[in-house]
Amino acid sequence: MDEMRRFRRAAGAWAAHGGDDGPAAEAARELAVTAGVRKVVLVEGESDLVAVEALARRRGRSLDEEGVAVLPLGGAMSIGRFLAVCGPDGLDVTVAGLCDAGEEHYFRSVLERTGPRPHLTHADMEQLGFYVCVADLEDELIRGLGADTVQEVLDVEGDLRSFRTFQKQPAQRERGVERQLRRFMGTHSGRKAQYARSLVERLDLDQVPRPLDRLLAHV
Repeated sequence: MDEMRRFRRAAGAWAAHGGDDGPAAEAARELAVTAGVRKVVLVEGESDLVAVEALARRRGRSLDEEGVAVLPLGGAMSIGRFLAVCGPDGLDVTVAGLCDAGEEHYFRSVLERTGPRPHLTHADMEQLGFYVCVADLEDELIRGLGADTVQEVLDVEGDLRSFRTFQKQPAQRERGVERQLRRFMGTHSGRKAQYARSLVERLDLDQVPRPLDRLLAHV
């Protein structure tokens, strides 16, 4: 396991302990030094991690070599614990983040409580390096590529027949194809991460979804 992956696991363990000092904190601090961590990007889940790193590679960047660690929260409600880990009493590193529209209030409330000022606007959050996907990253990628291109990707991945069957389900028939695609990607464990990588690989680099584009520019 490489140093950055070990750091991710250690930071997650530290956050799970509430950001308090102890063996988990000591291990994460040591690994942060070993891995050369200078910045942390907080994302909700593994698919977001995959997408951020895949886009960075397409742009000729190695986030690991730059000392940028992308940490999945395992759910937006963990944002407070991870900010404690990364903040002045923790690793004391620069922090940025990416979240879904439905989870923005969790991010905002913690940033208002721990940041430089209360009552943050959407623009204020972006100035702090936190960007919001509408409605989530899968939705951003589907809209960015278009439904036809996304279905071509499904075909390449061997999932198009399964998607056609999925479209015939009663709960899906009245939904538009974009919503069907988004829902389909969440039906099996690991599928979101699989398609996060595949869809990013198909993006026109001049038409990257705004939150993802701005996040990488920020870090």
